This record gives sequence, structure tokens and C-alpha cells, in this order.
Amino acid sequence: MKPRFMVVLVKELRETLRDKRTLAMLALFTVMYPVVLGFILQQMVNRATKPEREGAEVAVIGAARAPTLMTQLRQKNFTLREVAPMDEEGIAALLKGRKTVAVLRVSDKFAENYEAMRPAAIELWFDSAADTGSRTRDIEDVINAYGSNIAGARLLAHGVSPATLSPIKLQRYDTGTNASRSAAMIGSILAALFFPSFMLGMATAIDSTAGERERRSLEVLMAQPARAADLVVGKWLAAGTLAMVGVTLELALAHLVLSWLPLEEIGMAWSLSWGGLAMVCIAALPLSLFAAAVQVALAMNSKSFKEAQSLLSFVMLVPMVPGVLVSMLDLKTATWMYLVPMLSDQTLLREMARTGQVEAVPFVLTFLSSAVPALAAVAFASWRMKSERYVLAV
Repeated sequence: MKPRFMVVLVKELRETLRDKRTLAMLALFTVMYPVVLGFILQQMVNRATKPEREGAEVAVIGAARAPTLMTQLRQKNFTLREVAPMDEEGIAALLKGRKTVAVLRVSDKFAENYEAMRPAAIELWFDSAADTGSRTRDIEDVINAYGSNIAGARLLAHGVSPATLSPIKLQRYDTGTNASRSAAMIGSILAALFFPSFMLGMATAIDSTAGERERRSLEVLMAQPARAADLVVGKWLAAGTLAMVGVTLELALAHLVLSWLPLEEIGMAWSLSWGGLAMVCIAALPLSLFAAAVQVALAMNSKSFKEAQSLLSFVMLVPMVPGVLVSMLDLKTATWMYLVPMLSDQTLLREMARTGQVEAVPFVLTFLSSAVPALAAVAFASWRMKSERYVLAV
């Protein structure tokens, strides 16, 4: 004989899947977050590689006075365009058009000062409000290297080694990997991948509790030979099943998107394997059950369908607060993070993406951090279902 809660589960799933609008919303929330994440990262890649693909235009006033510097700028993939002398307003108007990343104005006395071994002035004009900061720094690096070469040549001409000006030789070694940088950069974005856990089952949780009570169909259901716990568990599992399936598909889609994007162009990498993703998905299953349990419990205690919708719409924002705070405060990974629902899943996915291997304890804590409060919420809802005041909405 089929358990009674399974009968309720099948009944709730059948009613939910029969509604095409509900299915459309489930599909939307499943696909939306991976697509948005992929779009954001693709824009970052395009922005980082655009200068290399298209180069950058630099307007130069008096380019003939420093031909060697112009040659070095062209070697760095800068397109030089010589323009007539102009005042500050003209330079500002030229930069405002955003076609030119910077304006170089070589002083009229550049050659005279150069020959006299006095500082030769070069003005670099740029718009800090434009998204050209990296290319402006590249121009500064070329000019600094150009000045260092001149200083070295002058020292050699006077019989002094250029090494005299560099008594310390600093060697920099970065032990960070692309994977670790990726986890730090998109750690806050990963939290959005678990947010549908609180979205996908909400409609079913509200309709099967507050909705059925308003339609008076809940009285008929409770007249059947089934315990209150069977009814609650069936409704809980129906909402949780939709959320679990949706989140699993969403994580798989996000994994495909992140694996396909050329993240190495922006110093990032996504090295999570399908096996690691499967372990994260298993650990994240209780999060969907926890969300469904809380939604069922709160919807049951709402006086109307609209009140349940308003209440749960606000409650859905609460699980995102710890993840946002941790990202803003830039806190290091700690054990207590695996004890907070949703934050634990976000932290686990970030660590798996960063290192590729995580010990068993974080998986267990992540699983239990949502499973235990989910069972507590179901127990409370089952106790609440026994009340005639609830069923009759009095």
C-alpha cells in the first residue's frame, strides 16, 4: 500500500504541473540566473579584450618632437593620431567623445630641454570617468620606460652604470591561481545560484496551504483517513521536489556556461569537475527542503492567500543577507559559515571552485545546516495542522 504522504505528494505535483503558467515561471527562474551570470562575465571578458582586439586611439599634439616615444607607443598597439594644437576645452571635448582614450601634448620646448638634459615636459590628458583606466596606465608605463632608457643612456655616456640608480632589485611572485582569483571575484555572484531554492516551490507551498484553505478544499482533504503529518509532509515534499529539480538543473546550466566562457582572458578559471558539482548539488538538496518547509509553515499561519504571498516575498530576502554581508566584509572562510543555511552552500561552492577538493566535514555541515531546521519547520507545521482554528480560519 502506498504511504499516504506519497498520495498527497503525487496529487500536489499533478496539480502544479497542470498549470502552464507555473511551469513557465519555473523554467524562467531555472534559466535566468545562469544566463545573467554568463552575460555579466562575458561583458567583463569583452571589456578586457577589447583594447587588444581593436587597439586604442591616442591623440598626439607635437608627435614629431618625440619620434622614439611614438614608435614605442605603436608597439604597444596604440593607434596614434596627430592633431593640431588645442586648448583645454578642445582637449576635454575630444575626450568626451570617448573615441580617444587619451591626449598627449608634447611641449614646444621638448627638443630644447632634451638636448640640454633638462626635464622635457609631456602632458597626458585623460577622462577618469571613462572606462579607460587600464589603457591610461599602459601609456604611463611606456612613458616611464622611455624616460628610464634615456636616463640610462645618459649615465653610460658619463661612465656611470645605470644600475647605480637601482640598488634594490625587487622580484615579485604571485602564488595565487586563476581558480582562487575566480572564487574571490565571483563569490558573491554564486549566492544568486541558490536563490531559486526559495522561489521555485513558493507557489506550490502557498497554493497547497493558504490557497486550499480559502477554497475550502482543505477541509475535504482533512476528512480523509490521513494524519495531519501525512498531509504536511506530502505538501512539503511537493514544493521541495520542484525546488530541488530546478536548482540542480540551474547549477548544471551554470557549470556549462562558466566552463564555456574564456575566463582566462580576465585572469579567472572555472575548474570545478562534474563530480564536484554533483557533490555540491547533493549537499544543496536540503536547502530546497528547508525553503519549502519554512514556506509551508508560514503560509499555513497566514490568514489569507494574499497575506501568505506578501509574507513569503519578504522572507525570501532574509537568506541572502548573510551571503551579502560576508562578501561586503570580505571575511575569510570559517567553520561557522557552514552552519548558516544558504551561506553554507555558497561557501561550499566557492571553496570547491577555488581548490577543487574540500574535506567531508563542510559537506556534512552544509547538509545538516538546512536539513535540521527543515525537519523542525515540518514538525511545527504538522502540529499546526491539527488545530481546528487553523483549518476553519478562525
